[in-house]
Amino acid sequence: MADMQVLVLMGGPDGEREVSIQSGKRVAAALREAGGFEVHEQIIDRPTLEEIRAMPGDAIFPVLHGPWGEGGELQELLEVDGRPYVGSRPRAARAAMDKATSKLFARAAGIRTPPARVLRAGDSCDLPLPLVVKPLADGSSLEVHRCFDEDQLNAARARFDAAGQPALVERLVQGREITAGILERDVLPLIEIVTTQPFYDFAAKYERDDTQYQLDPALPDAVRDEIVHAARTIYEQLGCRDVARADFMVDADGAWFLEINSMPGMTDHSLVPKAAAHAGIAFSEMCKRLVERSVVRLRSSRRHGRSGSHPSAATAVSGSEGAPSNDGDGGSVAMETPDGAE
Repeated sequence: MADMQVLVLMGGPDGEREVSIQSGKRVAAALREAGGFEVHEQIIDRPTLEEIRAMPGDAIFPVLHGPWGEGGELQELLEVDGRPYVGSRPRAARAAMDKATSKLFARAAGIRTPPARVLRAGDSCDLPLPLVVKPLADGSSLEVHRCFDEDQLNAARARFDAAGQPALVERLVQGREITAGILERDVLPLIEIVTTQPFYDFAAKYERDDTQYQLDPALPDAVRDEIVHAARTIYEQLGCRDVARADFMVDADGAWFLEINSMPGMTDHSLVPKAAAHAGIAFSEMCKRLVERSVVRLRSSRRHGRSGSHPSAATAVSGSEGAPSNDGDGGSVAMETPDGAE
């Protein structure tokens, strides 16, 4: 039997392009190591549907990070392309990428998340300092600013105002940083991130070698259970599928949900591969499982007569479209001012 052809997409137009290329090359190498695949690597920018359709492959593993590649736009193209692909479908991808929307889902599910506001130029902020100012939709801690006084807050907001972008302003939780990888609905061993930097920024994630990752960190049972429950609940409520990573801060009150990534990093610094390895799942095995799952899922969908079509991007972004369906594509909602579950 001929090897299955897998197209690994990487790159994209987002700020995390170089991280995506590192992730994609590592996934491609892992699939070759697993055997049974003919792997095609493709570094992309913002391809059209016709360009994607011209790329070889029986299945697609898109390893892109950021608003376009991870936040629903690429997934819309892959839905129309019709081949099986790894990762969340468009609505879930959009909801996960939008930090305010994912916080609203968390709050609705009774999960603690820091109070926050989506602020645009000229909006006043009624949250007390200290605060975190971050992009509404981006990853890798790009443009994240911790603000302890008004001058720092005004300077951080000015950066977003100059770019014409809204900012998510969120109460700063100071404590332990814990991440929970989710693989096919199973929560992987938790990881605590310990960095010498003021916080886990881009340099700490990808450039420094002194960041420590403590697997199965010592946590009170109640806090560990809270994180596992919260990660799985948000994953399911958003309608994510295949793989994700949810990030938390832990203080004296317990765990606080920050965000969820629907296509987490796959570099040698990345946390989901580390957690999977700790659970006895080699990276090559994990990547192979994800591709095979995508193929089985599409075959099952066609066997049951479900269409591979998907609502337009405009429909996917606006308004609540109901509870997540069983095929792993939950609805998304618009949100302006999420409040934390206290």
